[in-house]
Amino acid sequence: MEEMCGKAEERQQNSEKEANKNKRVAVIGGGNIGTCIAGGLADSGGFSPRQITVTRRNAQLLEPFRQKGFNTTGNNIQAINNSDIVIIAVQPQQMSKLLIEIRDSLDETKHLLISVVSGVSCDEIRKKIGKNLPVVRAMPNTAISVGESMTCIASDHASSSDLEITRQIFDSVGMTRVIREEQMTSATALCACGIAFFLRAIRAASQGGIEIGFHPEDAVPMSAQTAKGAAMLLLSMQNHPESEIDKVTTPRGCTISGLNEMEHQGFSSALIKGITTSAQKADKLYSPNNHNGG
Repeated sequence: MEEMCGKAEERQQNSEKEANKNKRVAVIGGGNIGTCIAGGLADSGGFSPRQITVTRRNAQLLEPFRQKGFNTTGNNIQAINNSDIVIIAVQPQQMSKLLIEIRDSLDETKHLLISVVSGVSCDEIRKKIGKNLPVVRAMPNTAISVGESMTCIASDHASSSDLEITRQIFDSVGMTRVIREEQMTSATALCACGIAFFLRAIRAASQGGIEIGFHPEDAVPMSAQTAKGAAMLLLSMQNHPESEIDKVTTPRGCTISGLNEMEHQGFSSALIKGITTSAQKADKLYSPNNHNGG
């Protein structure tokens, strides 16, 4: 039975890749997250580099991508005219000016617009472009570059097929979850900012490893693999974290001693406060009246 399910899943993935062969993608904004998306989509096999156009004002900075077969340009209009799916990956303060620039090139009957810009609602995007274009918001993180993003997807009234296309795109570079649009700011803090939070935790663990006797070149991969193992336990076993913690702790043991010391120092409360602070900040990043290019 498991083998049959595996084959069915493989057939579905192959079918999705086949459907994507005719889709052309424009990534507007070839900064860190934009290039991560472009590279991740190509590496997943869902899209070939020649199907993807990446834009940046200084297109010369995209030369490594051009050499890999991607289309690169500093002309957003040209990229949109040659695409079916438009992914906007600019800074929030650049969003208003960009939407004004590209709105005449967007076609209601042709384009699906996917925004990965924090704090900008689907309704605000449609109002700015003045068209009833299908708009879906997606919030990936930089692990998209290695096919391990946690991407949250939402829309106010996109069709199920538009949501499915978006889900297929980001499923190819990690895991997706469809949420309510009002939760997108929270998703930014927990998943996008969260990458930095967990990296900082791994860095701290490696520093502890150095203090107890390991060289940095050993402590970092040891800490990173341990963190990866912890994450895989939760994703595979689908248990609550405390259930897995209970398997490691014993009465008067070294693990519970370490955990209690971390709690005394405010480990959990600091992480919770960091996430809530990032969510509050993310909610204020975009202003619809900001036309600055950034």
